[in-house]
Amino acid sequence: MQNDVIEVAIKGVMPTSNGCALFLGTEEKTFIIYIDNQVGNTISLIINGVERERPITHDLIHSIFIALGTSVQRVIINDVKDRTFFARLILKMKNEIDQKICEIDARPSDAIAIALQAERPIFVTRKVLEAEEDMSELLQRILKEQE
Repeated sequence: MQNDVIEVAIKGVMPTSNGCALFLGTEEKTFIIYIDNQVGNTISLIINGVERERPITHDLIHSIFIALGTSVQRVIINDVKDRTFFARLILKMKNEIDQKICEIDARPSDAIAIALQAERPIFVTRKVLEAEEDMSELLQRILKEQE
């Protein structure tokens, strides 16, 4: 992987008054992406390994990828403008003759949910990580309050 992208982990998903705060980061820095409740709940279910009675949209997408011989390679959160984040879902499509890599524009929340289901990594560009304020202390404070 190039030096301009860094792998991040999900450090927390917490409800807010307007949706969910998705905490992502490295050992050194944590940042927040605000997402809608529905995808926030989906990400929480996937992280916690909760079985769903019926498939939801992200389950359907995952099933379609499998049926078409497509695998998720990774997600890259590649830009942020006016607190709106942008992501690319990197897919590998294979058939009996050839394979090809596709990059699909996606909301980071959807791309992350799909990557989690496929157990694939999440990356952020160095530019985005450096542009965001470090929220590590806030996350630690919230986690301590929840205990």
